[in-house]
Amino acid sequence: MAHGYPEQASPAAASTDCLSCRDFGSVRSSAHAHYGSSGRAPLASLTGVQFLGTGAYVPEAVVCNEDLAELGYDADWIVQRTGIQQRRHASADEATSDLAYEAAVRCLDNAGVSSGDVDLILVATMTPDTFTPSTACTVQRRLDAVAPAMDINAACSGFIYALVVGMQFVKSGCSRRVLVIGSDTMSRIINPADKKTFPLFGDGAGAVLVGAGEDDQGFLSYSLGSEGDFGALLSIPGGGSRAPLTAAALEQGQQYLRMDGRAVFKWAVRMIGDIAVDVLRHAELTVDDIDVVVMHQANLRILDAAADALGVDREKVLVNLDRYGNTTAASVPLVLEEAVTEGRLRQGGLALVMGFGAGLTWGAGVLRY
Repeated sequence: MAHGYPEQASPAAASTDCLSCRDFGSVRSSAHAHYGSSGRAPLASLTGVQFLGTGAYVPEAVVCNEDLAELGYDADWIVQRTGIQQRRHASADEATSDLAYEAAVRCLDNAGVSSGDVDLILVATMTPDTFTPSTACTVQRRLDAVAPAMDINAACSGFIYALVVGMQFVKSGCSRRVLVIGSDTMSRIINPADKKTFPLFGDGAGAVLVGAGEDDQGFLSYSLGSEGDFGALLSIPGGGSRAPLTAAALEQGQQYLRMDGRAVFKWAVRMIGDIAVDVLRHAELTVDDIDVVVMHQANLRILDAAADALGVDREKVLVNLDRYGNTTAASVPLVLEEAVTEGRLRQGGLALVMGFGAGLTWGAGVLRY
């Protein structure tokens, strides 16, 4: 009850051993879908959709480990345990919508498309400017776009969730061009006194524009899933309708993100291996067919463990964690934009895309660019 989760175990009680013995079959939906060997979530394909452009933006302020060392942090511990050397922090007058807007402008410029040609805007974020209006509506206003707009919150998996939603709008014919943005200002919700969590996160935004494509473009296979029983492992206990912020709650730091890092680490490594194998098998491909692995940038040890578990060449696993830290919903589109800009991912290329985080949630897929 202290954390606002009356039906969930506390992070201490939710041991990672429980993750391997849960009966996932009981939560399957009645939808007509194929389930992976893990039994965790349905597998499907979503093709006939292509990427028309990508864009990214990170704040100017660079915060190096040495800067944090001056505040009492162990710079060597940060690198050894996470692989992070620096991160970006938004300025006092920058909010999530500002980062999202800048990424969106760059994306539309790269696509050669005006904002008036966008007919849906989706923003994946867990750090909205305000509860309402949505960050997406703020971006829509600034772009002067005539389009519906909405936020999607699945934390570090949010961009993949939003991408699937946007691609479905295109596939169904309900939208012609959908702007999908992942944007977060994590520096606003991390407790500076939490020396194991504060150094991990940074701020940034990435965007893609999707539209109709060839039959073999899009997600050859994808899976979305959640394990809400373990939501307390990574949560912000205060500020919502269950536990509104009071003076006492603020004093206790309930407005900040809390994470059981060890438990989340074990869950992520186990989940990544299972889901990656499932989506590759569903696409009738192997890791040798993949050109790049675009994975959520949470921790270098997670990236390395995933590469080893999959047996994939580490050169294929793209990394910007060292420069940006964990940017949550912005993480995957930032890596994706770099892959496209640097020529690592070209038209017709194959990317294994994976996100995982608070909820607990995950999203993964094999994407033909």
